[in-house]
Amino acid sequence: MGTPKALLLFDGEPLIVHVVATLRRLFADVVVVAAPGQELPSMPVTLVRDDVAYQGPVGGICYGLRASRGEVSFVTACDSAFLSSRLISHLLSQIAEHDVVVPHWQGRFQPLHAVYRRSVLPLLEGQLARGELRPVFLFDKVRTRRIDEEEIRRFDPEGSSFFNMNTPEDYAEALKRWSDASIHCTVELFGVARLMAQTREVSLVLPPEATCAQVFAALAEKLPMLVGHVISPDGTRLVDGFACNLNGLHFVRSPTVSVNPGDNIVILSADAGG
Repeated sequence: MGTPKALLLFDGEPLIVHVVATLRRLFADVVVVAAPGQELPSMPVTLVRDDVAYQGPVGGICYGLRASRGEVSFVTACDSAFLSSRLISHLLSQIAEHDVVVPHWQGRFQPLHAVYRRSVLPLLEGQLARGELRPVFLFDKVRTRRIDEEEIRRFDPEGSSFFNMNTPEDYAEALKRWSDASIHCTVELFGVARLMAQTREVSLVLPPEATCAQVFAALAEKLPMLVGHVISPDGTRLVDGFACNLNGLHFVRSPTVSVNPGDNIVILSADAGG
């Protein structure tokens, strides 16, 4: 790439921040493994450093599993800009009887989009000691669940989860894909919310697979005066007394409801909803 991939601007923020934000919507504990001396922006993560530089993916996975608080971890790369929550959830659902769950896409294993048990850590440490820096050496030694293309396409039809940025051309393509896939929607405010915000309508651009929780988070960022009064302090839901309606058709009961391009989202006092 010619410049640190983690710091490339993506959707208005460093790429690593974008990836971490996606993961934090799925996991309470996020670990970032960085090279010795690598500069990164401040993030709400556990930050660890490679013990030895240039040990490839095996080193990153190994040090990440050591730092993780859970027995099972999803591992991905800092340039995986198009992570699919549906595919990640499916991979996690397959780990019960296995040690590793790894997609196999276009003839190749995807070890940096896979789920690992902490129990494989001694084997990875052994690989580092022997200089075996490719994660695939692990797969034949443990209970590995291979996820093939047909199964992957049920959750990620185009395999966008595996798009990486290795050249400036890849980066340009990723920016275009993100722009094309982003969800544009409108939020209308009524009653107390409108009075507090001093505006009637807000346009938002959201990531693919966005939910109402992401609508509230984006709205909180644009209109911080609503936080704590209309939107919860953590930005994931509305506070009691306010309701959300999609397209004038139905009221949202859960912040995990999906948002589609062109949706009109109304936020109003609950007693005004009728």
